[in-house]
Amino acid sequence: MDNPPGHRFRTSWFWRTLPAGMRRRWWMFRLFDVICENWPRLRRRRGAVLIRMDGIGDMVLFRRTLDDYAGALGMDRSEITVIGCASWGAIAPVLFDGFKLFVVDEHAYARQPFYRFKIGLRLRRLAPKVALCDSYFRRVLMADSLVAVSGAERKIVSLPYINEPTRTEFTYYLSRVDQVIETGDYPTHEIIRHYRFLSALAGREIQPQPPKLQWRDAALPASLPAGAPYVVLNPGSNEPGRRWPFDKFLNLAKRLIEAGYRVVLLGGEGERPGDHRQRFGQGPSAIIDLIGRTSLSELMDIMAHAACVISNDTGPAHIGIGLGAPTVVIVGGGHFGSFVPYSADVAPPNARFVFHEMPCYHCFWRCDKRPSKFDVFPCIDEVGEEKVWSALEDLLPQSAGA
Repeated sequence: MDNPPGHRFRTSWFWRTLPAGMRRRWWMFRLFDVICENWPRLRRRRGAVLIRMDGIGDMVLFRRTLDDYAGALGMDRSEITVIGCASWGAIAPVLFDGFKLFVVDEHAYARQPFYRFKIGLRLRRLAPKVALCDSYFRRVLMADSLVAVSGAERKIVSLPYINEPTRTEFTYYLSRVDQVIETGDYPTHEIIRHYRFLSALAGREIQPQPPKLQWRDAALPASLPAGAPYVVLNPGSNEPGRRWPFDKFLNLAKRLIEAGYRVVLLGGEGERPGDHRQRFGQGPSAIIDLIGRTSLSELMDIMAHAACVISNDTGPAHIGIGLGAPTVVIVGGGHFGSFVPYSADVAPPNARFVFHEMPCYHCFWRCDKRPSKFDVFPCIDEVGEEKVWSALEDLLPQSAGA
């Protein structure tokens, strides 16, 4: 097995049979995974599976490298199957046009043994020649177990982020692959990691590129009536701590409306912060609340036509950048530099990142400075409105008619 210098993942057959230190969940899935791994292969191995069991933002950062995978593997695009999450499965047929898709409900796979068994058998029937996973921050019982179950002739993965709770499980799976590719120390940006992995596969250096999404040219959904140019505000996040205070979003909205723009609020169900109109007395035509009222495809259609997008550090921020929309992202310090801000060599001109640096950066969101898990992280709370407005002015004319 090829291993990066300084990293050796060797285990005995006895330890792999009865590994010590595994979490209870691993043992719960053990029987089903072993059956899948040993299920008879009824067809000749061919093609590759590329495992991307992560969020929407991670998918956007990865997507552009996929165009070079066919050349690196010496395969046609149609021979590559992307195994991705149901959370972005609805938009995958457009974004991954030309590739095969295998959509997995990531929540069911992580919790339901019989669903996991069914997915394992489906993957086994694909009989891939190569299984690949280049994610650095990944869930071992999801991504690495899929690599193992695939039964691929050659299994190639990146060296992941390993801490003490995950060390035993990663050791188990990494000792069973054919190649581990090191993509850099923390906090190397994810885009750089993707291209380093790709370059190692291709045997030549492939220069990193900013994210870019090829999206449909669709009309705006009926929920967004025609009118003046609009700015999208995305005040939500799957982590409450990463939500910049909504009052600050409203203050920006008021300034935008005074400049002649409409304001469109977007976000997922459960991210509604309150009745915004009563808070500063604007009529329904000035601010359009679509939080929880759009599909992911409609959200992308709206973002693609926006004059600008202002977002917390969450999936839609990367979508806006990938679509080419002028995008301002409010950034905290949890794993600063790994996802946002983008490194200088891959940051496109349509993106701005606003942050308030603190000595406690790189806490991995294990913050001890907020009263409860529902409060905003201090590094995000301290980002000033004027900083965000200044970044917005860099991207947006001061008047909607300019």
